[in-house]
Amino acid sequence: MSITRNFFIALSKNQPLNSAAKKWGLKLGAGKMVAGTDIESMMQTVEQLNADGISATIDSLGEFVHTKEEATKAKEAILQTLQAIQSHDVHGHMSVKLTQIGLDVDPKFCLKNIQEIVAAAANYNTFVNLDMEDYDHLQQTLDILDVLLKDYENVGTVIQAYLYRSEKDLENLQHVRLRLVKGAYKESVEVSYQEKKEIDDNYLKLIKIHLQSPGYTSIATHDHHIIEQVKAFVQEKKISRDCFEFQMLYGFRSEMQKDLAKEGFSFTTYVPFGKDWYAYYMRRLAERPQNIILALQSMISK
Repeated sequence: MSITRNFFIALSKNQPLNSAAKKWGLKLGAGKMVAGTDIESMMQTVEQLNADGISATIDSLGEFVHTKEEATKAKEAILQTLQAIQSHDVHGHMSVKLTQIGLDVDPKFCLKNIQEIVAAAANYNTFVNLDMEDYDHLQQTLDILDVLLKDYENVGTVIQAYLYRSEKDLENLQHVRLRLVKGAYKESVEVSYQEKKEIDDNYLKLIKIHLQSPGYTSIATHDHHIIEQVKAFVQEKKISRDCFEFQMLYGFRSEMQKDLAKEGFSFTTYVPFGKDWYAYYMRRLAERPQNIILALQSMISK
């Protein structure tokens, strides 16, 4: 499966295919994992999730940003999404990739953009999560988070369990709201665990550490074995359900999402939308073979 994973990760980085995909609409099965190409269609999805007792973290998709003009356009789209969250009165918050708003163009320009976004979100009493990208962007993301935390409380980030350094990063962010994930990028053996059991073991370890820290914990996984272990741990340690939530991606294990919400656990679905869906979708295909089958079934049914 590593060959398949590497193949789809390579496709996710192909800019010409990404550009072409914007003209396709949600094809190749992407419509099952991406909640529309515009704000209104995405909001319909979020409203339905809310009706099922589920919150949303919304990602206005965008990658391959190489100019300040492209980054500014992406920032404006994020600000419009924040306004829509407010005007539609839905339960949700934003997830933002810093490369989308200029991290690779000019870090100072990116910082100014994310400060504007977090300030606007604070006015709406809305949280902003800084999505964690590949290892090359990790320290830059944490550095920007550190600057933001000096002025704002409504911002957090993601810790990826497959990285060796994640436990140390977690120690430095004990008071911060964090989304804990296993990790979706291909990283070298020099910086990351490669075996599934090592990643799973470290993931559960990090979850337990942050659940006992002051910061809110978002446990983002589709792994029902991990979820059951978390349930047992919070019951054993008498950890309040107000201190954490489960998260899953839109289009995955929808019934389990509803069941967890019905059980009284806080639940948030990661809801991506927009015309720039291609790279996100390729990474989802890289993660699990079931996703490839889903895409093929969709193509055949057309």
